[in-house]
Amino acid sequence: MVKITNVLIALLAGMLLLAGSAFAGPVWKFGSDNQGLLKLEYKGQFQLVVSDDQEDTEEFNFRRNRLALMGAYGKNFGLYVQTEYNEDNALSDGDDSKFQILDAVARFKVADAANVWVGKFKYNFTRENLEACEKPLTLDRSLFIRSPFVTTRDKGVALWGNLLEDKFQYRVDVMNGRSDADAPDSGFRYSARAHVTLLDPEKGYGYNGTYLGKKKVLTLGAAYQYESDVAFAGTDPKDLNAWTADLFFEYPLEDMGTITFSSAYVDYDMDDAYKAGSTGPNASEKNGTYVKAGYLLPNLPLQFFARYEDWSFAKLNDIDAQELTWLAGGFNYYIKDQNLKLTVEFSNTDYDKEEADLEDFSQAVAQMQLIF
Repeated sequence: MVKITNVLIALLAGMLLLAGSAFAGPVWKFGSDNQGLLKLEYKGQFQLVVSDDQEDTEEFNFRRNRLALMGAYGKNFGLYVQTEYNEDNALSDGDDSKFQILDAVARFKVADAANVWVGKFKYNFTRENLEACEKPLTLDRSLFIRSPFVTTRDKGVALWGNLLEDKFQYRVDVMNGRSDADAPDSGFRYSARAHVTLLDPEKGYGYNGTYLGKKKVLTLGAAYQYESDVAFAGTDPKDLNAWTADLFFEYPLEDMGTITFSSAYVDYDMDDAYKAGSTGPNASEKNGTYVKAGYLLPNLPLQFFARYEDWSFAKLNDIDAQELTWLAGGFNYYIKDQNLKLTVEFSNTDYDKEEADLEDFSQAVAQMQLIF
C-alpha cells in the first residue's frame, strides 16, 4: 500500500493547487433575446488501480474521460450530447470502440408532469444506473446492476414527469433492448418506474448518490422491465421479466454531520435461458442486492462510506449457480464539491465457487475526479 499512499499524496497536492480555480465550462448564448444556450463541460475520472487478482494489476487508467454539450432553447426544449474517449474499455460504460457517443438526446418539456425524451440515454430501471456517474456515494455503481444485453444506456423514447407537488414521479420508456445477431427477435424493451419522495423532492431525471447534506431525502422507488424473445433456452425463445425496489435516505444532522443510506434489490429472470449459453455477469439471469452507507463530517469535506453486495447468478464464467459477495469501504475528500474530488476505495470480491481461473481477490483504487 506504500505505492498507493505516495500517489494519493501527489494527487492531493495537485488538487489543492487547483482548488482556488474557477470551475465553469464555457457558455454561449444565441437566438432572439438570447433564448438559446450552449454549455461545454469536461468530466474526468483518473484512477490508480492495485489488485491482487490473477494478473496482479497495477495500472493507471481513465474510468471516465468525457466531453458533454448541454443546450436549451427557451423553457421547453433541451439537448444533451456526451462523448467519451477511453483507452481501457474493460472499465468503460460503452462498447469496444475507444471513441463513442454515450448520450444524444432531445428533451421536450410539455409541463412538469410531462417530459418527452428522444434519442440515446439511460433507461428507466434501477436507481443506481440512473444516479449521476459523477455524484455517487461510493467509488462507482455496481458492476452487476445493469440490465442484460445492453450497456447503461439505450436508444428510444421516454415519457416522465412529477405529480403531487413533486412527491410522486413516474417514468415509462420504449427502448431497443437486445439487438445483436444472437437474439431470437428484435422486439423493443419496455420499462416503467415510479418513486415516492417523502421529504425534499428528487424531481430530475437523474438521481444523486449523495447530496452532501444539502437536502433531506427519503425516496422509495420501484420499476419493472420486459422484453419478449430476448434469449434462447434450446430452441425455445424466452422473455425477460425484471423488477427492482430501492430506498434512498440522506439526512443532515446540523452540527453532527450527514448520514446517507441506500439499498436496492433487483431480479432479472429469463426462464432458464442461460442454459443455451448466455454467460457473463451482464448477460445472465441473476438477482441481488446492495446496501450503501455514508457519513459526511460536519466541519471537514470528508465522507466515509461502506458498501455490501450479494449476488446469485444462474451462470457466471461457465459456472452454474454461482454466488458472489462484494465488500468495499473508503472515503471521498471534496476539495471543491463534486467538481474536484479524491476517492479511495478498498474492496474484496468473494466467489462461492472458486476455480483455477476464478479466485477471490482484493483491490485498492484511488481516483481523482475533475469537472469543469
